Amino acid sequence: MVAVSPMVIALITVMLALPSAASMADNPTVVAGPMVGYADMRQVRLWLQTTAPAQVAIRYADTSDTTRWYWTQAVETSLRTACVAHVIADSVEPGVIYRYDVYLDGRRVERPYPLLFRTPPLWQWRTDPPAFRIALGSCAYINESAYDRPGKPYGGDYHIFRAIAATQPDVMLWLGDNVYFREPDWGSWTGMVRRYSHDRTTAELQPLLASCSNIAIWDDHDYGPNDSDRGFVGKHNARRAFELFWANPPAAFETEGITTAFSWGDCDFFLLDDRWWRSPNRRKTGERTILGAEQFEWLVDNLAASNATFKFVCIGGQVLNPVARFETMATYPDERRRLIEAIRKEGIKNVVFVTGDRHHTELMQYAEGDSLVLYELTVSPLTSSANTAAASEPNSLRMDGTLVTERNFATIDVEGPRRERRLRIRVYRSDGSIVWERTIPVQQR
Repeated sequence: MVAVSPMVIALITVMLALPSAASMADNPTVVAGPMVGYADMRQVRLWLQTTAPAQVAIRYADTSDTTRWYWTQAVETSLRTACVAHVIADSVEPGVIYRYDVYLDGRRVERPYPLLFRTPPLWQWRTDPPAFRIALGSCAYINESAYDRPGKPYGGDYHIFRAIAATQPDVMLWLGDNVYFREPDWGSWTGMVRRYSHDRTTAELQPLLASCSNIAIWDDHDYGPNDSDRGFVGKHNARRAFELFWANPPAAFETEGITTAFSWGDCDFFLLDDRWWRSPNRRKTGERTILGAEQFEWLVDNLAASNATFKFVCIGGQVLNPVARFETMATYPDERRRLIEAIRKEGIKNVVFVTGDRHHTELMQYAEGDSLVLYELTVSPLTSSANTAAASEPNSLRMDGTLVTERNFATIDVEGPRRERRLRIRVYRSDGSIVWERTIPVQQR
């Protein structure tokens, strides 16, 4: 008897839930994606998943000159890796928008929406930094009745993904809980792969994945069980699954966590891991930490070294909120104090925390006179159920009129001449209508 690996079983399970699984095996097609991942000035990572093993290649051209096409190196998908392909486009130039096509086994695969990727601009020593837009959100629950809790479905309003795509962001930041592992999922590699594969096929999601860079962090639900910490025995499987289904920049630490960073225009983005090194919430002895010593120092080092106009710190749970409730950093008060103190002592300006997790949205401002001004934008949830009780939380840093307790997403436009840069923040309902808008000006150094 030939042994069948758990990976093969996981992919077959997903395929059997799709129509005509047998014919798909004979004529492989794209089951999820393509997704644009990390884009640098010299290369762009692209991701997709096929219904069966296939040879994947992508053809691309500058949208201003479609007479000259380039090809990626072909990649073979395999059942051992859930038929996922990571493909590199490495004949690109800075600041260009490219259209692209997907080919499987030499056949072009049509997709009913635009396939576009863009590279960051080269502006230094030449012009003012160009305007650009990031979209962001967290907590994307996709229903699957057989494994959901009984009662009213927890997820919904999947059309929010089309609304995000309609804003035409350069980058989409996924701020954690991007999938929700259920009880059958987090105990095995097979379960994790199956959950990602199920959720990634969501039809409304595809146009967003295909048209801008998608970069992610994780939180507890796409790491393990609710409120998971460093003790979770499946953390290495979770990291492997995360790296398989996202196309992030390279991780800062080779074998631990998902910490990473990237730049776009005149901004730096620091993507933190709030699970890998986290001490248990109810641990009474030992040092209490969310970030861990090595990641804490990595963050302060990079913030201090950054010449970016704005420095975005992306992490699953809230940082500035002073209310020690649920999983805010206020429940780890010494680390919160040390982080704010380090930013103050290093004289780091224009730090903006972007966070998720809380199932409500709000903008916060923390100020110590004019010497230290920090902002935090929490954006949640995308398709999970909202926290309608958030108004009762006495968050003294919440800016008036910014609390949102329904499904939503946000965009941040970085705009204006170099010395007058500003962040224009808009929060949208799931149908794409605007809830509120605020502007944050740059602090002069």
